[in-house]
Amino acid sequence: MSKTKSKKKGASSLGRDGSIVASNKKARHEYTILETFEAGVALVGTEIKSMREGKASLVDAFATIDAGEVWLRGLHIPEYSHGSWTNHAPKRARKLLLHRREIDQLFGKTRDGNATLVPLSLYFSQGRVKVELAIARGKQIHDKRETLRRRTMEREAVREVGRRIKGIPG
Repeated sequence: MSKTKSKKKGASSLGRDGSIVASNKKARHEYTILETFEAGVALVGTEIKSMREGKASLVDAFATIDAGEVWLRGLHIPEYSHGSWTNHAPKRARKLLLHRREIDQLFGKTRDGNATLVPLSLYFSQGRVKVELAIARGKQIHDKRETLRRRTMEREAVREVGRRIKGIPG
């Protein structure tokens, strides 16, 4: 007889393919997203183990292009809980893995100074850690207010349609 592996009830899916480890929720509020890219992240063993525990933060993270290489800075991956003296530095710069053509494209679009590279999310894909990187332009205060106003109006319209379908007077 062959035994089948069963997932324990309540077991989390952290560290599995497609699971988002960290997301930068403020980025979509602070920036207008122009284009997104998927990049691999060069990590050491204890960083992977810590991320499989679901520990990472993109709050202060940003990307830079130095000497033809793209680096992710400000990404906080805390030390692995069961690590020893081989643990990593939590705030070190991490190299992003992109094709030369993609790096040149990023450099060309951010060179003028109007756009920046912002990480949106950190996730597992086929056992490897990937980051969703965006070319973004900062929003002015009035742009942020307009976005909030538009989202509120869309939300109210969806609610009203739902009320009318159910026959509830509004």
